[in-house]
Amino acid sequence: MESDNWRCDAQENFAKKVFLRKHDALSVTWTATPFNPPSVPLAVRTPYLSAWLAQGAGAALNDVWPTFWTGQILGWAGFVKVDGTAYSFLGAPNVPGATFTKATQKSSQFTATQSIFVLSAGPVDITVTFLSPVEATDIVKQSAPFAYMAVSTVPTDGAAHSVQVYSDISAEWVSGDNSLIANWSTSTGNVITHQVQLQSPSVFSEVNDHTQYGSAFYSTLNNTSATYQTGADVIVRAQFVNNGQLPNTQDTAFRAIENNWPVFGLAHDLGSVTGATSPVIFSVGHVRDPAIQYVVPGGTQNRSLYFWSQFSTVSALISSFLGDYNAALSRAQSLDSKVNSDASEISADYAAIVELSIRQAVGATEITISKNTDGTWNTDDIIIFLKEISSDGNVNTVDVIFPAWPVLLYLNPVFGKYLLEGLFRYQASGLYPNKWSVHDLGSSYPRALGHNDGNDEAMPVEESGNMLIMALSYAQKTGDNSHLTQYTALLDQWTQFLITDSLIPANQLSTDDFAGHLANQTNLAVKGIVGIKAMSQIYSILGNTTQSSNYSSIAADYVTQWQTLAMSSTGQHLTLSYGDSTSWGLTYNLYGDKLLKLNLFPTSIYDMQTAWYKTVAQSFGIPLDTRHTYTKTDWQIWTAAIVTDTTARDLFIGSVKKYAADGLSSQPFGDWYETTNGQPEGFRARPVVGGHLALLAL
Repeated sequence: MESDNWRCDAQENFAKKVFLRKHDALSVTWTATPFNPPSVPLAVRTPYLSAWLAQGAGAALNDVWPTFWTGQILGWAGFVKVDGTAYSFLGAPNVPGATFTKATQKSSQFTATQSIFVLSAGPVDITVTFLSPVEATDIVKQSAPFAYMAVSTVPTDGAAHSVQVYSDISAEWVSGDNSLIANWSTSTGNVITHQVQLQSPSVFSEVNDHTQYGSAFYSTLNNTSATYQTGADVIVRAQFVNNGQLPNTQDTAFRAIENNWPVFGLAHDLGSVTGATSPVIFSVGHVRDPAIQYVVPGGTQNRSLYFWSQFSTVSALISSFLGDYNAALSRAQSLDSKVNSDASEISADYAAIVELSIRQAVGATEITISKNTDGTWNTDDIIIFLKEISSDGNVNTVDVIFPAWPVLLYLNPVFGKYLLEGLFRYQASGLYPNKWSVHDLGSSYPRALGHNDGNDEAMPVEESGNMLIMALSYAQKTGDNSHLTQYTALLDQWTQFLITDSLIPANQLSTDDFAGHLANQTNLAVKGIVGIKAMSQIYSILGNTTQSSNYSSIAADYVTQWQTLAMSSTGQHLTLSYGDSTSWGLTYNLYGDKLLKLNLFPTSIYDMQTAWYKTVAQSFGIPLDTRHTYTKTDWQIWTAAIVTDTTARDLFIGSVKKYAADGLSSQPFGDWYETTNGQPEGFRARPVVGGHLALLAL
């Protein structure tokens, strides 16, 4: 990860300042459960289907426009008419020549998979449910880049009311550059689908982190009450506000996204409503094919999303997706219930943090397959790709997968295997020249072009240790030793490197590279030593007792030496770097010792660190180390998982929750923040929040 490459252009900075300036005075006037987060996930499934409702001090569903994770607006509007009176419930549309009022938000709630808003529109309440499924046991469903919005209504006065529902998306969903020309089409049948894309797409390209190819789709079931229209935002919205229905017409004057903002509207007439209605279901998605360009010996391979192995067209996928809503909701509620139950055994604060983290973590990934030489899909060749969102856009960054690892272990460890497969396969090909593990599979998502020159961002001990720990962790959780068997030589090569460079690490970067290079890093040495012991365990699993014993004795010897090297002169805490007794830091890499059940480091170390952390806490948490007062949410929760009393554990958890709920950020859950005042630092929407499940993965 790399903060100096964090991409935040002037336009986005301006938009952020305007947002904060306009909303500084706002406060949450509705019931927010479990709390009001920095940004609410609305449709979060992939790096390019990532729609959020920025909060800051609080914003209702109809106070502001939804935004892409970067902060760039995604036009997404919603209206309801009740007895001829129009109310907005989604977005912040301005519609000249049409009269409407804003529905009043009564509540908001997020779970692991859903964000649910209740608003009152006169005598009718509207429930708007945004469901981004997390299909941990179904690769086809998890690979589908679609999310649901469900809108249901219920009268609050016991009387009958005439109700119509409308929603649209704009062409802003297909590019990071609104001056580019889009084109679009509408198909009808059992489903009404609007499809929109750039007129001149650029495959495997991004602008401002948006993909520049593929299509956005907005759909609903075509029942007798459904109508549609495409056209300029003010025209289509006014048509519904004034008439309660759309004329089933299409605007074919293809133009720039920002030129009379084309929108793609869908409406339903619910008729006379006397009780709770079945929800009106909208689906929104973005599909690219191919999805990933992956380096292989002799060139590159185009890889596609896994769902193509089951669906020959996007329309077939959309039809299946819409028809599956009730079952998808049931599965989501089951997962939500399990997550809440499991995490609540730690604390309510912990459950809230975990629930806010899951969609964000999984939403940075895409599940891909390749084709056989005869053009058929090779469903045995699965690789998951992950975008290092916000920090530098790399593909499958090892030290971003590593902090996210707990969410994979919790949901389905095989997802972890598929994430590591691309890294293992690339390095086993011999294309990567260094003796340590590669940092990532490519500098810019979705181009996984490797680093055949060996000039990736060098984190030798960090990434080698990470790969060994994750490989053993997966095997322990599943009993599947296939990676250990297939890539033994690579794992051993990295271990040999750790033996030379982890007890006394050379001047190098760790995962927290925004803090800079440092020699003799205590916490980095822990990772290397755990990695060596992990290889000992791997050899034990593979039946090589000689090598297992050899690496085990080296790791034990290193722990003994490390305790002397890493101890402060007062004996009260570990240092940040050897010999600097005034320094200290979060020794979160000890989590690997606990996760793998190695019992490598003595309990006295854990007890000492636990006592020390309590003495150095700031208002919003424990700093990452003595170089700065900022901290990381993921590493605090990892540390919470390994401290030896609940007071310290809850100090870490409570601090992360306090920051997440402080109303100072409008970014999707940022993992880097200032402990003295709870202000967010640069990172946002990163998958490392999967590390917040650290206590559930042990």
